[in-house]
Amino acid sequence: QVQLEESGGGLVQAGGSLRLSCAASGSIFKINDMGWYRQAPGKQRELVATITGGGRPNVADSVKGRFTISRDAAKITVYLQMNSLEPEDTAVYYCRLTTWAANMPYWGKGTLVTVSS
Repeated sequence: QVQLEESGGGLVQAGGSLRLSCAASGSIFKINDMGWYRQAPGKQRELVATITGGGRPNVADSVKGRFTISRDAAKITVYLQMNSLEPEDTAVYYCRLTTWAANMPYWGKGTLVTVSS
């Protein structure tokens, strides 16, 4: 069983910053990638940023230059540093982990990020 624990969401004014963390625990073998997706009200869930088991990042164009993903491989933790936040970034942010062994991704419960104008 794999658990993903997210933290760091909250309310921030436009132009501000937040850092999200996601720590994985449980039976985890050969991580494919780990990262963040988000879902705004009335919209589909979308990729924000992921990082492969080898450390290669993949960042959505909509947040490139503002958001940075990083990881602590030893702690199986990923971080999302979000700068220059915009009201359009308001969403529930979900952590996702995929492994080479599992057929389906693991998801966290989500953390709410609200950016006020």
